[in-house]
Amino acid sequence: MLEVTPLRPEDRARWAELWEGYLTFYKTTLPASRYDQTWRRIMADAGLFGFGARLDGQLVGITHYLFHASTWGEDVCYLQDLFADKTIRGQGIGRALIEAVAAAAQGAGASRLYWLTQDTNATARLLYDRLATNRGFIRYDYTM
Repeated sequence: MLEVTPLRPEDRARWAELWEGYLTFYKTTLPASRYDQTWRRIMADAGLFGFGARLDGQLVGITHYLFHASTWGEDVCYLQDLFADKTIRGQGIGRALIEAVAAAAQGAGASRLYWLTQDTNATARLLYDRLATNRGFIRYDYTM
């Protein structure tokens, strides 16, 4: 049985494994201090939120999201990270996590929910193309 809930304090170790899997997919590493800071913010509801997908009680997927102001209307919700254990993909975990964030965004009065992915992430885009509209934007990052 698949269940999505807010992340819980006892999820910390498994959450770190899943987030590391996400970061590895995007060829990124972060120091332990960033894991600690991110976890503290999620647990404190300090502007960063997270859901966990549980299959038969085991944490198998995570998502992080946040809200921010928009000049075009009401606040919007940004789904920042989404990852499911690669050994059990295809069981609706990604969809369930996205729908949980959508419900949270709607409940908070957000005017829209959006996320980014690499154009080469074909597997994820199969799901995203069924759930949302690709508006064709290209992302640029200014190095700080």
